Amino acid sequence: MKLNIGCISGDGIGPEIVAEARKILDKVALVYGHEITYTDILMGGASIDVHGVPLTEEAIQTAKASDAVLMGSIGGNTTTSPWYQLPPNLRPEAGLLALRKALNLFANLRPAILYDELADACPLKKEISSAGFDMIIMRELTGGLYFGERYTTEENGLRKAVDTLTYNENEIRRIAIKGFDIAMKRRKKVTSVDKANVLDSSRLWRKVVEEVAADYPEVTLEHMLVDNCAMQLVKDPAQFDVILTENMFGDILSDEASMVTGSIGMLASASLNDSKFGLYEPSHGSAPDIAGKGIANPIATILSAAMMLRFSFDLDREADAIENAVKNILKKGYRTVDIMSEGCTQVGCKEMGDLLADEIR
Repeated sequence: MKLNIGCISGDGIGPEIVAEARKILDKVALVYGHEITYTDILMGGASIDVHGVPLTEEAIQTAKASDAVLMGSIGGNTTTSPWYQLPPNLRPEAGLLALRKALNLFANLRPAILYDELADACPLKKEISSAGFDMIIMRELTGGLYFGERYTTEENGLRKAVDTLTYNENEIRRIAIKGFDIAMKRRKKVTSVDKANVLDSSRLWRKVVEEVAADYPEVTLEHMLVDNCAMQLVKDPAQFDVILTENMFGDILSDEASMVTGSIGMLASASLNDSKFGLYEPSHGSAPDIAGKGIANPIATILSAAMMLRFSFDLDREADAIENAVKNILKKGYRTVDIMSEGCTQVGCKEMGDLLADEIR
């Protein structure tokens, strides 16, 4: 297969971790007989330095012409970087928001996996963490409260703020279809999270999700209220496979899920549109304080590349190879500094990439 991949190296540690992800993809292509073409795209601070803006129209068109986009990290030190002396619409993160909008990336996927070898970093009790967990939070990314009408006014001498939560059935249906499609690639269980005991938007959400579920008889669907889900994530995270939810609930729950893994340096993410196209990036930031030191953890970006192979190219076997390589290297005791523990061997960013590439045979 020919894979046309756009690459946004970004800022801070971005170029280092993207280089290692590309190394892994190149090894996969060699072993499994694929051909990869990379096209570099400037965004964020790197684009500001060259073009004066965080994202150009040319960069958007290049991204659209790609089959998928792999991204490092965007941004810098908000206190000292000259990028943050610019107006908000010209700062690095504005480029990412603009790209998401231009590419209609409405589905955000955040895996939360507790690896056996990193169980000690999990903040939950051992009797809970010992069961392990492997879930994906599927968050609707372009609707709901964050994108509804909002205004602040004054009535009868009192200040009043209004934020509007709206969803139409098409917005719900398309994210539900993505959720069920991904469940079919996993353990075939969807937990749809809402607040249907209070909100009309949640009651519509529940109805439409049930309609979509009828087309996926192999997938088990359960409904869960968001407050209960927040409790269950710390009580019994092993019960979850795919958590499907709206924008604000997903924002909160995905952060909660990421923290119970104990290591943000291991967390991949993807944002998808209604085709096979996706933007794949680590969940962590650009870490400018360690940029150029060769100590960054590339695993989150490498796992994001595995998600790209799985969801944009339907290359499940190749994605499995990358994910198994990560598990094997952790079992062998190799760690970057952020996940280092006693008795393990500490390696740098490039060394971790080399070790993982050697595992793919």
